[in-house]
Amino acid sequence: MNSQHWLLLTLWILYVVLHSFFAAAAVKQITQIFFGSWVRYYRLCYSLFASITLILLLWYQFSLQSSWLYSSIFIRYGVSVILIVPGLIIMIMCIRKYFYELSGIQALENKPIEVPTLQQKGLHKYVRHPLYFGTLLFVGGLFLLLPLLSNLIAAIVITVYVLIGIQLEEKKLFLEYGEEYRKYSERVPKLIPKIKGGYVKK
Repeated sequence: MNSQHWLLLTLWILYVVLHSFFAAAAVKQITQIFFGSWVRYYRLCYSLFASITLILLLWYQFSLQSSWLYSSIFIRYGVSVILIVPGLIIMIMCIRKYFYELSGIQALENKPIEVPTLQQKGLHKYVRHPLYFGTLLFVGGLFLLLPLLSNLIAAIVITVYVLIGIQLEEKKLFLEYGEEYRKYSERVPKLIPKIKGGYVKK
């Protein structure tokens, strides 16, 4: 890897670390102490920051002159589609359903922010973390379609981040919903949907 690719790796790691830091409950609690009622805009500011920095990071990634790691037509235009299409559909479904809540736009309305409830319907009937599942499919498929070194770097960092993020999210959900989430977790797999007659191991 040249210096540009090392910089890309550093920027991706920095992005996911900051993403996790600002999403942490402890950071939100500290923010509430300093900003009081203004903390209702925290999610909106966080979403804007995450979106803008992601756009800049992707712009840098795709502007790099990166080497191709393989040239198999079958993998690029066959296998990749099997991952990209369902991954993209799942991501769009999740974002469309939870955009209002996740973006923080509701803070701009003169209404109390609703307390989140445990989602068990829709895609959540088949997997506890559908957005993470869709993200992994899409990112993996995108690398197979465009097997550039820069895309491999992004795919590895995002995959590691998602797998670690799921563990942290699980702990948070168990603390937040207790017995309700425990029963839900026994019924529905964590990341991989059920296959034919039963569920795969969590």
